[in-house]
Amino acid sequence: MHIAQLLMDDTAASAGIGIGGLFLYLVIYVVAVLPLYGVFSKAGEPGWAAFVPIYNIIVELKIIGRPAWWVVLFFIPVVNIVVAVLIAIDLAKSFGKGTGFGVGLFLLNWIFALILWLGDARYVGPANAAPRTA
Repeated sequence: MHIAQLLMDDTAASAGIGIGGLFLYLVIYVVAVLPLYGVFSKAGEPGWAAFVPIYNIIVELKIIGRPAWWVVLFFIPVVNIVVAVLIAIDLAKSFGKGTGFGVGLFLLNWIFALILWLGDARYVGPANAAPRTA
């Protein structure tokens, strides 16, 4: 009888820890993605898209003027790092910032995305828009 009681107690404790862990994960996820929500809103895209994995990369590619198929490059080791650096630099340029800000956006994403969202940066258009001919 004691073993059954111990198993039930452990199961309840495990469930509580699991639910608490899930709640903590969701809070951290929301806090981590919140600056991207603001950046998307500033760029005229739906802010909720920041919370949807993979789709948020597609929206970010749209903001910077890169083709949506680039999302596939994130599944290739080493290439994904190079692509992430290029996207960060293009995102900075799309908001009128320089390459140095783009590198900061890659290295300290949360802080620099927060600066883009809450700072005076304005969306100036896709950094890689196709040149228009008159």
